[in-house]
Amino acid sequence: MALSFKETFYISHGSPLLAIDDSIEIRKVLKSWKNIFPQTPSAILIISAHWDTHVPSVNIVDRNDTIHDFYGFPKPMYQIKYPAPGAPELAKKVRELLQKSGFAAVEEDRRRGLDHGAWVPLMLMYPEADIPVCQLSVQSKKDGTHHYNMGKALSSLKDEGVLIIGSGSAVHNLRHLVRDGSTTSVFPWAQEFDDWLKTTILQGRYEDINHWDMNAPQPKKAHPSPDHFYPLHVAIGAAGGNPKAKVIHSNIEMGSLSYSSFQFNEVPGSCSA
Repeated sequence: MALSFKETFYISHGSPLLAIDDSIEIRKVLKSWKNIFPQTPSAILIISAHWDTHVPSVNIVDRNDTIHDFYGFPKPMYQIKYPAPGAPELAKKVRELLQKSGFAAVEEDRRRGLDHGAWVPLMLMYPEADIPVCQLSVQSKKDGTHHYNMGKALSSLKDEGVLIIGSGSAVHNLRHLVRDGSTTSVFPWAQEFDDWLKTTILQGRYEDINHWDMNAPQPKKAHPSPDHFYPLHVAIGAAGGNPKAKVIHSNIEMGSLSYSSFQFNEVPGSCSA
């Protein structure tokens, strides 16, 4: 009998250097992942900020290639492979559930592997690369409610032992990164947004999260593009829509890159936001 989960997660993967740089704090958290989530999932559905499409799309492959979708990083990073098996049956189930919930157009990609928003955290969490993985795209031209509803449509997958992970960054503005290590201070606007996010999530104000662009402080500075934020909405929706949340890690590096990450636990019988 397959495990049944109540949890979903949002992981801030931050910089691709997470793959090799032990100074990035969340790396230690992800390498000790089994202390947070000791169960072994039957499959993983990961929603990565780095696959942005017009309509929801899933990859249907037997074996995931490793996509090195970044530039100017140390050579060893381009040699990393994460050959996790694909999850074609899960991908088809994702498509069916989304279509039944009103997402009329759902596309299949039979060539795409895992981008770094998926394989970098997964190589730390599940280094054996033996758990089937399916990736689902975001739609940056849509809104938070769209992605929240995507998650709600997929919430029953947890009953089949599927671990649902959103992978992005809680604050993501590449134009304001301090790359040279000249300061360890955090830009006030980044701290303000990150604090608002944690408070709002812990208070269960998920409608405010759905309409973050109207409620959060300086939303367009924290996320000039929402692609790194929308995996959060999917994770919330997939936990039943009104979950109990906790912060599993929080820090800001490079002035404005937030690694705040969350666990969401479905509350039986609760109403959606």
